[in-house]
Amino acid sequence: MALDRGVASVVGEERAEHGRVGQHQDAARIKEDRIEMDRVEEVRVEVEHVDQCARFAQHIPATYAPHVRSPRDFFKPLAVGAPEPLREIPFRPSRVIHFFPPHLDKVVAKLPDIVPTVDVILGNLEDAIPMSDKHAARAGLVNVARTVDFGDTQLWTRVNSLDSPWGLDDLTTVVTEVGDKIDVIMIPKVEGPEDIHYVDRLLAQLEAKAGLRKPILIHAILETARGVANVEAICGASPRMQGLCLGPADLAANRRMKTTRVGGGHPDYLVRADPGPDAEGLDAPRATYQQDLWHYTLARMVDACVMHGILPYYGPFGDIKDTVACEDQFRNAYLLGCVGAWSLHPSQIPIAKRVFSPRPADVAHALRVIDAMGDGTGAIMLDGKMEDDASVKQCHVVVNLARQLAARDPELAAGYQF
Repeated sequence: MALDRGVASVVGEERAEHGRVGQHQDAARIKEDRIEMDRVEEVRVEVEHVDQCARFAQHIPATYAPHVRSPRDFFKPLAVGAPEPLREIPFRPSRVIHFFPPHLDKVVAKLPDIVPTVDVILGNLEDAIPMSDKHAARAGLVNVARTVDFGDTQLWTRVNSLDSPWGLDDLTTVVTEVGDKIDVIMIPKVEGPEDIHYVDRLLAQLEAKAGLRKPILIHAILETARGVANVEAICGASPRMQGLCLGPADLAANRRMKTTRVGGGHPDYLVRADPGPDAEGLDAPRATYQQDLWHYTLARMVDACVMHGILPYYGPFGDIKDTVACEDQFRNAYLLGCVGAWSLHPSQIPIAKRVFSPRPADVAHALRVIDAMGDGTGAIMLDGKMEDDASVKQCHVVVNLARQLAARDPELAAGYQF
């Protein structure tokens, strides 16, 4: 009825304004026109809504995108005959990841002496290897994997980037020829979960082809701003993910940071104290404090790794001769939650082992707190400091790490008095 009254009103208006035309129109025709106009308006509104949704979707982070696979399928092999993915990443001591160039015979000859002193030995196929030696380095790694006794030291490799001419051959050769010797493959310049998905599927196919029974794990290097922005998605991209490490040199270049250092601080990145009350103007000498260029990135990486149950590492420190600054940088990473760092020279091996092992005094204090707290609830005063349930959790982190390291290192076991 309301529509009919509306149509009648329209007819009246039409006749009033266009008398001759209106005389030839009837109510039924105008009713049809009015319905058609309503339909056109509905379509216009729907199209506008879809357009708004499309514009909004452009700003949704990639981490909100629907999962490609069902959670039930996450732990299924990605190729027929491939080993099942691990449900939990095993924690093995990895305080120091020592890099070596597999194509240099004089370095390879020293490996039997170096291997027992490190937690991880890594055959490097990427940046430090000249283009002319890429094939020799790959062949050298295969030979090392077959001939060197690694004991309980892990063997890792860093392959060339996925967009390089050598990355695919690196993965294919390493997995099919010595995959049973390799614990972890380090993938450089990872920018998003799609890179991990590609490697995940490829490794499964190669493992099946090689008849491997244990999955090879993936370790990603953060070396671009996009990789840092996608760090949470990268950490959760595959059950193969073992950990992440910081690649400060390539990341600095990608960010256009004004530093040529490989890791560490910079004398110009600082804060300055306020002028003292007796200072003669703003130009008077004031104390300055050098800051850490990598604090934000490292802390974000640690959070993402812990959230996904994988392990965070600091990367390289390039100033080999400055062992003091190297130890400071490693200790910053250790305090933030990293479990290890790279070693580019034998002189950095004892630094990393020392820094990423809890001090005996810290272990002794942690044991005292755990003992004094009993069931771990409530709060107490110990040596003038408050200790509560949060303190106990921190102390268990220290003690658990110390026990794991002591099982591998008799010298540490003696120091911890386990």
